[in-house]
Amino acid sequence: MWNLLPPLAADPGRLLWALPTAAAISLVYTASRYEDTATIVRRSVGMFGKTLLFLAVVFAALYLLSFNL
Repeated sequence: MWNLLPPLAADPGRLLWALPTAAAISLVYTASRYEDTATIVRRSVGMFGKTLLFLAVVFAALYLLSFNL
């Protein structure tokens, strides 16, 4: 288990940039489509969650594909 930590812990600060980036992208994209504030917030939160889920799946797939290289 300990041999899995160094690749993930190399620079965890870079992974944290995904949170504000995904939030900003989802908010701006949704605000350009709708005018009602409640609709913007509701759809933006949903898109934010889907974006983070997609990024996590891609990260896991790339991590598994590069295992033992």
